[in-house]
Amino acid sequence: MQQKKVKILVEGTRARYEKFLPQDAPLDRVELAFCGRGSSNAELLAAGGDAQILCVDAISLVDAALIAKMPNLRLIHSEGVAFNCIDLAAAKKRGIYVCNCKGCNADAVAEQTVMLILELLRHGLTGDAAVRAGRQMEMKERLMVEGITELGECSVGLIGFGDIAKAAAARLHPFGCELFYYAPHRKDPETELEYHVSYLELEELAARCDIVSIHTAVTEQTRGMINRDFLARMKPNALLINTARGEIVDNLALRKALSEGKILGAGLDTLAPEPTPADHPLVDLPEGVRDRVVLAPHLGGITTGSFRRAHRSMWGNIAAVLDGSRPVNIVNGL
Repeated sequence: MQQKKVKILVEGTRARYEKFLPQDAPLDRVELAFCGRGSSNAELLAAGGDAQILCVDAISLVDAALIAKMPNLRLIHSEGVAFNCIDLAAAKKRGIYVCNCKGCNADAVAEQTVMLILELLRHGLTGDAAVRAGRQMEMKERLMVEGITELGECSVGLIGFGDIAKAAAARLHPFGCELFYYAPHRKDPETELEYHVSYLELEELAARCDIVSIHTAVTEQTRGMINRDFLARMKPNALLINTARGEIVDNLALRKALSEGKILGAGLDTLAPEPTPADHPLVDLPEGVRDRVVLAPHLGGITTGSFRRAHRSMWGNIAAVLDGSRPVNIVNGL
């Protein structure tokens, strides 16, 4: 008798899952149901309330109410690295694995980090606008007096030192940067030597570094950690880079720090909330501040390579659950 297929509910696009489907995905053993990103609990339950596996976008909400109404659920899998929108405690209570695709986007986000830094240091956006407006020589003459800082002249502080921060450090070291990091637990000397980094407490990192780059997950401890007090410790010519999550930054505090010249500029690939409205306090900035902020639409981790690695990781865990084995990259303590 043919074995009944396991149902997988996907909150995401069928086209993306088909594009990045690994060759060894056990499609003969599963039935896929799809719902668009941002679907309500009612829509998800209608599409696959009986599913055993739930795959979701990295910023999709999976709350206790949804988990409670999916009686067969065995695995919730983030399509990316983030999992802060999934109710980990509710899943753990039910014995449901919650997994992510650890490390899948490290190289991609590290590249985005370096790009944002260079855009700010080399006046990428304002330079482009000046040339298009016929003001090339005006801007060039001005910057020859004001000065342009090379990346190699900067000290860079990394907040968090996981896969992405390590990949960023590996890319920043060849520029000649002096590299520092803060993490709740200091790394061993061999790791610090390998990545050419030195440890600083968070307050000292804020005060000492020319560039502060955020690479930590959103937790109760990190939510809003880049606040008025942190920003007040930074140098007035310092840059803040965020390729992690918008929730880590106090939006109004950063707007105020930029407006009052407490810090020089910011490069932000992530903002909270998402989707980001046009009247967001870090988007709708006054003249004179706007040119010192580079925004990106959370593109850091969505390269083709990142998705290929993520879906390979995700389907590997799906196969493990189908076989009754323990998946990897479990984030809810089971």
